[in-house]
Amino acid sequence: MKIGIVKEIKVNENRVGIIPGFVASLTQQGHTVLCEQNAGVGSGFSDTDYKNAGASLLRTADEVWQQADMIVKVKEPLPEEYKKIRAGQILFTYLHLAPDVPQTEALIKSGAVCIAYETVTDNAGRLPLLSPMSAIAGRMSVLMAANLLQTQFGGEGILPSGVPGVLPAKVLILGGGNVGQNAAFIAHGIGADVTVLDHYQPTLDSITKQFHNEVKTAYSNSGNIAQLITQADIVIGAALVAGLSTPKLVTKAMIQTMKRGSVIVDVAIDQGGCCETSRPTTHKDPYYEVNGVVHYCVTNMPGAYAHTSTVSLNNATYPFIEKLANLGYEKALREDRNLRNGLNVYKGELTHPAVAASQKRDFTSAETVLGMK
Repeated sequence: MKIGIVKEIKVNENRVGIIPGFVASLTQQGHTVLCEQNAGVGSGFSDTDYKNAGASLLRTADEVWQQADMIVKVKEPLPEEYKKIRAGQILFTYLHLAPDVPQTEALIKSGAVCIAYETVTDNAGRLPLLSPMSAIAGRMSVLMAANLLQTQFGGEGILPSGVPGVLPAKVLILGGGNVGQNAAFIAHGIGADVTVLDHYQPTLDSITKQFHNEVKTAYSNSGNIAQLITQADIVIGAALVAGLSTPKLVTKAMIQTMKRGSVIVDVAIDQGGCCETSRPTTHKDPYYEVNGVVHYCVTNMPGAYAHTSTVSLNNATYPFIEKLANLGYEKALREDRNLRNGLNVYKGELTHPAVAASQKRDFTSAETVLGMK
């Protein structure tokens, strides 16, 4: 198979779809890897690294898109890439289609086979290709919030850890999944006063045990959020429903009750965000204020730590890349239920029920389009 790696064009996105070590694994198995020049530079991988691994370097992204049977990316295709996607071509990347109608329509129109990292599952129903980036985004969220609490950024001027004689910041984490637990890990580690909200009691039990009762927990409902958000210095939006648009847990009315200079980091922004006042931002222009509350809503947070994020993501995605390359998409999707759960669009058909529900569209099941029913 001809496998393509293109340089990401999203603002300040420096991750890359496949690292040289895995390129070598693919080429040793007889596959051709086509890599756009400088695709990996932002993650610390040179063209020489790719050439030594057996990749063929191409001058432009257009050449890669035109020749590759499968494109492996990190972020969703942007509008200028829509017309480059070919019918029957495999696109394997994060898509986050639920809140993105234009991209959904473009992928349907393309006739491509589009598999989303964020809906691939494992045998326990978890999201193994979302997990490594969730861990990084969760840990990073507290670091970004701590920075934005500085007075010069419009923050309250509160040091999250506090100092002897001065109380630490109060951190409210909405969602106790992978993002939330990693945010709690950092916030608790620096000495902040941390509360995690979730609607699943076993998750709350697990967090209580994990942090030895040193992180507070409460059930996630609108009443508790409305009460606790008035006291929070930092709010981390860590809610996720796989494939669906994120529920709006924080209303505009709640924002008006928050302390001036408090900070919201909405990690859920890729799926639409969990605050009514959230809108996508970039690493170049990462934050804004609403009613004196600083909002950080960067859609590709892990891209700021490109090397760590790229290697971690590749460790998770490579087994699926290898399977698609060795078996072809039809056999791979039929044989692997977890990979099949990642299928969002197939040759003009929307195939993921959660995306369809979010956009109020009809869909055809993956099993049906693959001729399994």
